[in-house]
Amino acid sequence: MMICFGLSWPFSVARSYRARTAKGKSLFFLCAIALGYAVGIASKALLGNISYVLGFYALNLLMVLVDIALYFRNRRLDITNSPS
Repeated sequence: MMICFGLSWPFSVARSYRARTAKGKSLFFLCAIALGYAVGIASKALLGNISYVLGFYALNLLMVLVDIALYFRNRRLDITNSPS
């Protein structure tokens, strides 16, 4: 499950980059996912349960953070390119 879920993020990031629009993206959803990964990482670290899963959490968190950054870039592009 973790591998399949993790593989979806690079596709989401690539789609966000190419789309150049924030339409169809939910900032709330992306932030909720990022928070989930951050809490998962904190839980593993605090409990001393360090394993390869921590690497997947960190990589997935990085991808979600990139997608959040692209959301803000695309939102700015939406505002700039909107007809006045």
